[in-house]
This record gives sequence, C-alpha cells and structure tokens, in this order.
Amino acid sequence: MLNLFKGSIKIMGIYANKNGTIAQIKEKPFKLEKEIQQLFESNLNTIMGLELVKSEFSIKNKRIDSLAYDAQNKAFIIIEYKRDKNISVVDQGFTYLSLMLENKADFIVEYNESLKKQLKRDEVDWSQTRVVFVSTSFTENQKLATNFKDIAIELWEVKRFENDTVSITPIKKSKSAESIKPLTQQNKELKAVQDEIKVYTEEDHLIKPTEEIKELYELVRNRILTLADDIEVIPQKMYIAFRKDKKNFCYLHLQKKNIKIWLNAKWSEINEPKGIANDVSNKGHYGYGDYEIDIKDDSQLEYILSLIKEAVN
Repeated sequence: MLNLFKGSIKIMGIYANKNGTIAQIKEKPFKLEKEIQQLFESNLNTIMGLELVKSEFSIKNKRIDSLAYDAQNKAFIIIEYKRDKNISVVDQGFTYLSLMLENKADFIVEYNESLKKQLKRDEVDWSQTRVVFVSTSFTENQKLATNFKDIAIELWEVKRFENDTVSITPIKKSKSAESIKPLTQQNKELKAVQDEIKVYTEEDHLIKPTEEIKELYELVRNRILTLADDIEVIPQKMYIAFRKDKKNFCYLHLQKKNIKIWLNAKWSEINEPKGIANDVSNKGHYGYGDYEIDIKDDSQLEYILSLIKEAVN
C-alpha cells in the first residue's frame, strides 16, 4: 500500500493501530537506488501523474534514470534517484535541463518510438520542463539550494516501512522563497536555461488584473481550497490550476476585468440549472473540460462553488 504524505512536514513516526494500542512501524531502508527507481516507474501515474517514456535514457554520454511526460502541461520531466547526500542538485539539475533544451528532437524521437505516438516538437511546452530528484532524504543545504520560487528543480523524499507502506513527500518551497534569476545572470549557460524555462507563480497572473479582480481571485481561491482536503494550487503559463489526487479539476484564467473558469468535466456531467456556464466542448480554450464560466464579481460565487465542488468529485 502506498501512503502518500504531501508537503514538507517532518514524519515523526508511523504507527499501526490494533484494538486501540499503537505500535511503531519500523523503517525498511532502500538498499539500492534501483529499488526506488523501480517503485516510482511502476507507479509513476499514481505518484506524480506522469507517463513513463523511457527508463535509463542515454543521450550525449549522459544517462537519465527516468524520462517522463506530463500530459497536462505538455512537458518532459527528468527524474533522478539519489542515495548520495553530497551531490549538488542545482548543478546537476541545470545540466540536465540544458541537455534537454539543446537536444529537443532526440526527446521527441524517444517519446514517439517508445510510446508509439506522433508527438510534434511544437506540441511540447519546453518552458515547463523540470527535473525531479528522488531520495530517501536530502540535506538542509540541498533543500536551501533549491528553495527558489522559479527554479525548475524539485526534491521528493521517499521512505519504506516494514508493513509495505511507503511515504512520499514533495519538498515544498517556502512562501518567502526568492527568485534564482540574480544568481544565474553571470553564467551564460545557466542564464540560457533560466531564460527558456519558466516556473510560473500566482504573482505572474496578478500583474494585469484590476485590484477588484485580484481581490475576487483571492476570494475564489480561498473558497476552492475549503472544498476538499489536499487541494493544490498549480500556476501554469495560461491559467492557475487546482488539483486533487493528481488531477486538475478547475482552471482560472485571470484577465484584466474578469476571470474565466473552466471545469474539467464533460458537458452534462455537472448539474447546472441556472445556465451560466457555456459549452466549450467544440471551442478552443485553455485547460481541460467543457464548462466555461465568466465571473466579474462574487454575486453568484456560492452557486459557482457548488459547480466546482461537483468537478472535484
């Protein structure tokens, strides 16, 4: 059984409850990096919502442990598994990002040959590329080195326990995380990577809207987060997605004087008696789903939240 723990919460202990008496479950350490790799690759969609493209992908004398694809964001993801606590995840991460950006065609070919599909180069959003390091633990220095709001490097900690339970913890950036751009401007290679790859934040989407729309977004955002546990806010290039259980259920596109909301559901799957949503199943739009709602104020917020809640479920 996989027991997924999100956030940067320190796990003090895992216990089994038998008739009201708890007994601590001891950790069963991974002996080899390969064990971690096999666990992730066999459950990549469950753990990270990704599609495995190739295990042990070799390119330009480099070997990538797992090459994955993020279908929702149309981007390649490089995954590396580490037990060595002395590595520089930033240096290695930027090396892999640079490798991908310089050899885009090779990644497309590998995707098409491995998955028997016909992905085109212009269908990939290369700006959303990222590197994920997976380890049983990271040092404080490694965590601090990646604590930048706009760095395309993620750290995930994994631990295994004796009752076949596995805890998987993405290390979250702190709310006060700064930009890495000032540190990359003096290095030509790092700057080239940082200029092409963009890690979007909510602040990026709050530049153009009026103050009224900014306040409306904060209200809608906070209310969505109360609809269920473990909802994540995922800023992307054209929208801010809300995700639960590895699935985006709602998308907000902030414009100057309004917010467009898309619900990830097929038309007629949501009971919508007031008719305020538009059917965009045959119309181009950002995000996924057939429901589009235009909101300019909070006059129908409670009703809209009821529709969003249906999309969550």
